[in-house]
Amino acid sequence: MKNFIQLATIIAALCLSSAVFSQNLISSTYKGVRTKAQLISQFGIPFIQYGVKYYKVTYTSPDVEGNLDTLSGLLVMPNDPARTFPRLVYQHGTSDCKTCVPSRYGSTGGGEGEVGLLLGGMGYVSLLPDYAGMGDGRGFHPYVHAATEASAAADMVRASAAWLTQNGFSANDQLFITGYSQGGHASAALHRLVETELAGEMTVTAAAHNSGPYSISGVMRGLIQSTGVYYYPAYIPNTVLSYQTAYGNLYNNLTEVFKPAYVAKIEQYYNGTISLSALNQSLISTLTSQTGASVPSRIIQDSILDIIATQPNHPFNVAMRDNDVFDWAPQAPTRIFYCTADDQVPFMNSIIARDTMTANGAVALVATDVNPTADHGTCYNPAMTQTILFFAGFQQITVDSKEPSVLTAVNVAPNPAQDVLMVSALPEPATVTLYDWNGREVLRQSNTGSTVLQLDVKALPVGIYVLRIVGADGTSGQRQVVISR
Repeated sequence: MKNFIQLATIIAALCLSSAVFSQNLISSTYKGVRTKAQLISQFGIPFIQYGVKYYKVTYTSPDVEGNLDTLSGLLVMPNDPARTFPRLVYQHGTSDCKTCVPSRYGSTGGGEGEVGLLLGGMGYVSLLPDYAGMGDGRGFHPYVHAATEASAAADMVRASAAWLTQNGFSANDQLFITGYSQGGHASAALHRLVETELAGEMTVTAAAHNSGPYSISGVMRGLIQSTGVYYYPAYIPNTVLSYQTAYGNLYNNLTEVFKPAYVAKIEQYYNGTISLSALNQSLISTLTSQTGASVPSRIIQDSILDIIATQPNHPFNVAMRDNDVFDWAPQAPTRIFYCTADDQVPFMNSIIARDTMTANGAVALVATDVNPTADHGTCYNPAMTQTILFFAGFQQITVDSKEPSVLTAVNVAPNPAQDVLMVSALPEPATVTLYDWNGREVLRQSNTGSTVLQLDVKALPVGIYVLRIVGADGTSGQRQVVISR
């Protein structure tokens, strides 16, 4: 489930490595810096508030067999040591190769590392784990394997705490979780882990899971059995190889699972001699030339298709069920963003997740089709835009981590608003700025002699906005505002 976001690349700055030893943090390597002005120019988003510094970090975390390994990730720090920021974990989409990951940003591929710079510029200590088996991790990557996706991220949160302490920074208690595509599966796995097993250690402030394959044993299993055309057949052997790596009981030889014409290329991918995209192109070409169309089920032995269809307790089906991430009840405010026309991850993953989580007792869950006509690649930007706006309604940035932000008391009502928006319990003085969803400033007011501001919004178009509040001491906070009529 590859993310096709096209963002400009950056040449890595001079690297300065330093070994540190605390808890499960192993090392940090300085990778570069971007000013606020550079980020605004790069992303075209004017409400970026901070420059950033970014680092590759390595830390200990279990591999797929449960043995301690050294994993890697990208840590992006807003470049303002006087302030205390919330943490945000971003789980990346399917990577084309072992080193196409966030920690390699600015060098060999970099994966979705640039997203971390954007989020850092918006005031989050941004954590982008590479996953087990990726980056510095040993062995084959356990693709869409919920347990290691979650543990790699949770351990990076722990490692970042040590890094912040050793470098004279601090983060507040807020923790945001998001991801796209495979990252949506991974962010749901992390969210579930934190709320069901780590509640005494960390608390999720809000989460947004985007276009993910949450239903591996249902919706995604259906792709294995489908007789329809699908142009991403490489996801199937990638998942089979992953679950064989994790569970060790799916097959003795690849020829038991896949027809001979496809095995050599699958083995090359497993050995790291070709990329996932190269495998995908090879499978499409061979399927088309030998069978007339790219129908992924045709690469699989008929005996395996029969097993998947008729033996629910066979290791194949057990492994798929073990990696479903929708059958639980998130308690933090949660959004599931998706696109109905998704050509890689069927949107029914999001519908099943929404319905099951709601039935299980999710208390603040909403699923939204952010663009009914967008495919998987073009769904990314609207999904992440909505994620950023959603998180903005909870984000708190403070000047002194020991003192709660005065902005936590600010009230914005009514929300949704029609003609007038009242902002009360403001510090004095303070400046209130309203941005549209493209980041354009549409209204700005300051209070004098009052803790209340009345904003006239009747001329503004219906939509979602971000209300940013900045106190005289630099303390800031944001709220998501909806204008509807």
